[in-house]
Amino acid sequence: METNNHLSNTSGKPQEGSLRLGRLMMQLRRLESAPRVFGSAGALTPGEIHTIDAIGTGEGILMGALADRLGITKGAVTQIVDRLEAKGLVKRSPHPNVRRGVLLSLTETGADAYRAHGEMHSAFYDRLRASFTEEEIAIFEKCVVKLSEFLSE
Repeated sequence: METNNHLSNTSGKPQEGSLRLGRLMMQLRRLESAPRVFGSAGALTPGEIHTIDAIGTGEGILMGALADRLGITKGAVTQIVDRLEAKGLVKRSPHPNVRRGVLLSLTETGADAYRAHGEMHSAFYDRLRASFTEEEIAIFEKCVVKLSEFLSE
């Protein structure tokens, strides 16, 4: 069997790196589907915490801008925001300058979840940095960029 895949050996069978990449993608998929606890907000799905992260702790964001930031439809944003509002993490308020605009902002509990999510990411990257040399980190980051570009094609 002939192949063009650089992650395969000459017999067409996947190399160990290709198998590890597949396992890594499965682990990431599992992580992205399991709810986690973030501060006093309780258990949140990855979609919910990423929405909280996209809203941030600023002055608020319009629904359409949030949909654009997340790369999802306004309808999908509305569903997530409805859940977050019911949990007391997000509040809606009229935009002062846009007639039909609704600003989304975090409640204090939502801001606590935002901070806890940031702390979780910082702790993860601190553990990664402790496991790799500076050279390995640079190679890793370059590989992540290339993989991301490849997957976007």
